Amino acid sequence: MLKQLTAIIERDGDEYTSLCPELDIASQGRTVEDARESLREALELFFETASSEEIQQRLHEDIYVTRVEIAVG
Repeated sequence: MLKQLTAIIERDGDEYTSLCPELDIASQGRTVEDARESLREALELFFETASSEEIQQRLHEDIYVTRVEIAVG
């Protein structure tokens, strides 16, 4: 079974941090692709080892990623 989840990746110094907000699982890598792959592996490991109760408790399906305009200064 395939499942699509959100990956938010941002530069953190010389590396990249990746986050899946649906499960609050994070990883990192030296490049964007490394960070994405590391997150994918972490998510697959989570689904392999977590109980169905833990998955149900942590999984937030309604995630919205958007930009917000604010006044600064």
